[in-house]
Amino acid sequence: MDYTKSKDIYTFLSLSAVEVGKHLYWTLGSYKVHGQVFIVSWLVISALIALAFIGTRTLNKIPGKWQNFMEFVLEFLQDIAKNQIGENEYRAWVPYIATIFLFILGSNWAGALIPWKLIHLPEGELAAPTNDINTTVALSLLTSVAYFYAGLSKNGLGYFLRYIEPTPILLPINILEDFTKPLSLSFRLFGNILADELVVSVFTLLVPIFIPLPVMILGLFASSIQALIFSTLSAAYIGEAMEGHDEH
Repeated sequence: MDYTKSKDIYTFLSLSAVEVGKHLYWTLGSYKVHGQVFIVSWLVISALIALAFIGTRTLNKIPGKWQNFMEFVLEFLQDIAKNQIGENEYRAWVPYIATIFLFILGSNWAGALIPWKLIHLPEGELAAPTNDINTTVALSLLTSVAYFYAGLSKNGLGYFLRYIEPTPILLPINILEDFTKPLSLSFRLFGNILADELVVSVFTLLVPIFIPLPVMILGLFASSIQALIFSTLSAAYIGEAMEGHDEH
């Protein structure tokens, strides 16, 4: 009997050590982080900073093609924040919404366009940062912090009155909603990007020349939609948190 229990405990511990996929681990103090995610994330951030610097280096009253493009991107991102947060409050949140959108779009496109599998690492492989659940959860938690901050800064402690509206009976459901929002954001983005990369990989193995190209183009479109959905929902949650409770 003791032998059976020991065997069951050993089996459980063995299963608990199983990991999905391999990762390039970097040790920072007592923590281990996925190195391949940081590598691609830094490349994406560097590319975005370079594009922003080049696009805004020389601004003219009569804009050229590049300046026109940068102004179009800015107006597009401002519209996302304005439509979800409101005319009077959106300006302070444009940097956050724009950063979220551009980072997710850059990460998704980096995974779809660049053949990372040609670069071999000691362990793991390079891919889109949004292909890692840790990245999408971190982005979702940032949005959670943002809309709590927005609600508290706008309404003070009256922000928490939303949990008992329209009736105190809904208190548990309203609290649970704040936990499901980041879960929904993170798993939606992670699942779609992971599925897209898996589909492209499978088609590349089966038909290595012609079939993957239209799938990759479709993946670019889907990646753009996912960045738009994430940033739009983030802005919507911030706008919802800032809705006034002036009557209280």
